Amino acid sequence: MWRIGLGVLFALAVVFAPLAVEAQPPPKTIGLMGSGTAAAQSQWTAAFVQRLRELGWSEGRNVAIEYRWAEGRSERFAEIAAEFVRLKVDVILTHNTPPTLAAKRATSQIPIVFATAGDPVGSGLVASLARPGGNVTGQSSQAPDTAGKKLELLRELVPDLRRLAILTDVGNPFAAADAEEFRKAARALGLEVVTFEIRASGDIDRAFDALKGRAQAVYVVPVPLLFVNRARINSLALAGRLPTLHGVSEYVEAGGLVSYGPDWPRMWSRAADFVDKILRGAKPADMPVEQPTKFELVLNMKTAKALSLTVPHSLLLRADQVIE
Repeated sequence: MWRIGLGVLFALAVVFAPLAVEAQPPPKTIGLMGSGTAAAQSQWTAAFVQRLRELGWSEGRNVAIEYRWAEGRSERFAEIAAEFVRLKVDVILTHNTPPTLAAKRATSQIPIVFATAGDPVGSGLVASLARPGGNVTGQSSQAPDTAGKKLELLRELVPDLRRLAILTDVGNPFAAADAEEFRKAARALGLEVVTFEIRASGDIDRAFDALKGRAQAVYVVPVPLLFVNRARINSLALAGRLPTLHGVSEYVEAGGLVSYGPDWPRMWSRAADFVDKILRGAKPADMPVEQPTKFELVLNMKTAKALSLTVPHSLLLRADQVIE
C-alpha cells in the first residue's frame, strides 16, 4: 500500500507540476526611460530599485525592468516611448517633463509615473495636482519660490555679484519657466541677467566663449541636455573663473560650486511607491501629484578654493553636504 501510495503521488506530481508553473503570474514589467545615461543616473535608479525591493518587487522574480537611456537627446524620448508601447509594459517610469510628455503622447492606456517633472499642470501632463486625471501621475520638482533663495546663497559666496548668466535648454518647457523665474528673482535683487539658450552639446563651448566678461557667475538650469554635459560645463566655468549655481546636487559632485534643490534620489525612491500601487491595481487618475518636501544645500569646497572664494562659516553650518 505504501509503495502504491508513493507511486500515485509521484504520478500526480508529474501531471500537475506544469499546471502549478502555469498558475504563477508572469512578472510585471516596468519601462524605465532615463533622460541621461545609465552611469549618470545610477544613484537615482539604485534608490528606485532598492525601494521596489522593500515593497516586495524583485527583478528576475516578480518584476522585470526594461531600461532605456536617451543620453540627453530629446529625439530619443518618442522612440523609447513607442518601444515601451510595443513591449506592452505595465507601467512607464520617466524623469523630467519632455520624456513624460513623449510617453503621454505615445499612450493613453499604459500608466505613467514621473519621478520628477517641472510644471505638471502648466505643461499639460495632468489636469491638476490633486486630481491628475488620465494615465499620468508622479512628483513635481517645481519650486519657483526657491529661485530667490538660491540667488541669496550665491551672493553669500560672491558678495559683489552684479551680473548673472543663465544657461538653459531652448527646447525644454521646464527650462523656459525656470529661467524666467530666475530672471525675475535676479531683477528683484538688482542683478543684470544674460541668458544663453542651448540647443545641442556643441553650443555649450560657444556659450562660454560668448559670456566672457559679461557675467560673474552662471546658473545652470537642471535639464537633461545640460545634466549629461555637467562635467564639461563645470570645467569651462572653472577655466573662466565663474562660480556655478545649480538646482541638483549631482552638478556639484561633478565640480560645480553650489546647489540647492529637491533631493532627487529621495524622489526616485518615492516614485517606487507610486509604481507599486499601480502594479497592485491603483489608477494614476486617483493618485495626487506630490511636491518636494526636502531640499538640500550642497557645497564643493575644492571648487570654492580653486575660485579663491571664501565660504562663510554660517553657510557651511547650513549645508547638508560639503564636498572636500
